[in-house]
Amino acid sequence: MAVARLVAITPATVFLARTARVSPSPLPPPRILAVRRAVLGDGPANGGVEEDGDDAVARRAERKRSERRTYLVAAVMSSLGFTSMAAAAVYYRFASQMDGGGDAVPATEMLGTFALSVGAAVGMELWARWAHRALWHASLWHMHESHHRPRDGPFELNDVFAIANSAPAIALLAYGLLNRGLLPGLCFGAGLGITLFGMAYMFVHDGLVHRRFPVGPIENVPYFRRVAAAHQIHHTDKFDGVPYGLFLGPKELEEVGGTEELEKEIKKRIKRKEAMDAI
Repeated sequence: MAVARLVAITPATVFLARTARVSPSPLPPPRILAVRRAVLGDGPANGGVEEDGDDAVARRAERKRSERRTYLVAAVMSSLGFTSMAAAAVYYRFASQMDGGGDAVPATEMLGTFALSVGAAVGMELWARWAHRALWHASLWHMHESHHRPRDGPFELNDVFAIANSAPAIALLAYGLLNRGLLPGLCFGAGLGITLFGMAYMFVHDGLVHRRFPVGPIENVPYFRRVAAAHQIHHTDKFDGVPYGLFLGPKELEEVGGTEELEKEIKKRIKRKEAMDAI
């Protein structure tokens, strides 16, 4: 189809090009300009062609900067909001437990809360790994596909999954905050663990890997650099989509013999960062 379009538009393009060389006229539309370059071989010295190309690059760069600023504001606001709410909830819950009027400190409940916080964070990595393979790249591909295509704007349809994962976290935190006992304490810990995982996932996946906002020194942490390189390989489909997890992605690659490819990708990222720092 692309060839058919090229052939169909070629006579008009040649005519416009010849006319432009005979008498001054406004620059042709971008679509015709692209075909004109391909057919006639117009180079940088062709009048305003190069200027138009520079303007287009500048517009794309400014649009990307605007998208990154928009997502950065959203990421910072959501992070501060969830962090402040989680911190306040933790303080309120344990302060109310300690203010029991002489009652013994509920050590079992507190230990269970912290233990399940860690367990839920680890469990979310395993859940994300399974869901990524069995759901996002299967029945939910029509939504996840937006993450594997060039993004047009600061957000993508795939972001809905992050919102969906926040719903059970909020519900578990609310139940644990408003009730006392071992079960509410465990639910509170689970909600806290999901929240911590979600924030870490956002900074490493969205910020470090896909550069939707700057992450500062996180990029210099060696293990996070391996995580970012491993996820980048996932987007190349070199190992049938492996790795599907994020934080355990390097281990997944090692299991399928992708260690050498991982090291190559790490070196590419280091060189790319050095080149950007040198600008």
